[in-house]
Amino acid sequence: MAFPSWARWSAACTGGVLAAAAVVVLAQAPAPSPASGAQALYETNCSSCHGKTGHGDGPAADMLDPAPRDFTKGIYKFRTTASGSLPAGDDLIHTITNGLPGTSMLGWRGRLTDDQIGQIAVYLKTLSPRFASEQPTPVALSKPVPPSSASLAKGKKLYSDLACSACHGDVGTTENSVATVLKDDWGKDLRAADLTQPWAFRGGSTPEAIYTRLKTGINGTPMPSFSDTAKDPDLWDVANYVATLGRQPVWKMSADEVKAQYEREKRLAAANPAERGRYMVQTMGCAHCHTPIDGEGRALPGLTLAGGTKLRLVVWGDVVAPNLTPDNETGIGRYSDDDLKRAITRGIKHDDTRMLPFPMGWPGFASMTPEDLDAVIKYLRSLPPVSNRIPPPVRLNVFAYLGAKFQMLILGRDYPMVFYPGNAGSAGTPKS
Repeated sequence: MAFPSWARWSAACTGGVLAAAAVVVLAQAPAPSPASGAQALYETNCSSCHGKTGHGDGPAADMLDPAPRDFTKGIYKFRTTASGSLPAGDDLIHTITNGLPGTSMLGWRGRLTDDQIGQIAVYLKTLSPRFASEQPTPVALSKPVPPSSASLAKGKKLYSDLACSACHGDVGTTENSVATVLKDDWGKDLRAADLTQPWAFRGGSTPEAIYTRLKTGINGTPMPSFSDTAKDPDLWDVANYVATLGRQPVWKMSADEVKAQYEREKRLAAANPAERGRYMVQTMGCAHCHTPIDGEGRALPGLTLAGGTKLRLVVWGDVVAPNLTPDNETGIGRYSDDDLKRAITRGIKHDDTRMLPFPMGWPGFASMTPEDLDAVIKYLRSLPPVSNRIPPPVRLNVFAYLGAKFQMLILGRDYPMVFYPGNAGSAGTPKS
């Protein structure tokens, strides 16, 4: 089938999952009728992540963290309008133009013209009924307070008084925070921003940008507006203080600072191995193969990491990705940690047979640290078990095999690796 799958493919390649020589294609289906104008701009540049109807369910969505915005709700995080309000048109243009650092939302400045960005911003408003019945409520942003020593001292105290440390930690690193498990309005896991990493502030890292976030809040998240809690000068003091928490990026650190930074990260990983495992599984692109997709490339509901994706590996035949959920009958529940480590790092299955070095990139995973391996397994075992029985591999018949070998070795043609939509396993059923 034809759909923009570059994001799923690139995410997998970034994690070293697939062999560089493999060419990925998908089973073909009739192409939809082409759109035009602003809709065409949106579908060409935005729908791979946000979906054609704006529901945040594009082909790449299941590979992205944070998840793409669901435009149909009309809930936008970064605005210059009141908490709960729609964004202003300039807010949409600003986000499209500059992107959101620390996410997969890139800035389109230089890739699209100002006019094209404006057209997309207008089109986004058609995707939610809120824009037809509501108007944005702007907030008055006051003049900056200079970041003097007095302002910083006051801001540090207010940071504690306003309970910022409950989510962000005493010094902004999220260590020692009280709220360790956060959810957004869609029930998805959410991590408080590490305030020592200003390059990843999605709304900007200047005191002005931080003040705006404090004033307006971040819709759809636990981050509230403090406009009714603190006076504007106080918010400026907090913004000035938060702006001082940023650390140097690694490439600007001394050797001792780099060592201390990685020791801190190792300590955080050891304190929460399942979270470290979640990060590793996402980075390695495991969901690219182990989550089946529908005809438009979207993850099938309830089958995340439950296997069932059929892949044709010419000349080797058809394989179906295994179920990585801890189901005892059809998933990894019946295997020991050592069984899983051997499969991940050596490509040896529980029956002692060998995997190919692709699409499961076990040669690239052979250098994983014991701590990261343990974290990956702990995360996989924390998933809800899904019953999805996976059929065994099917080899090509001798004539198809010889024909494919002739095409590859004699004619020098590259054969593709084909991803098929749908679940090739038994019906997936989440278990309570």
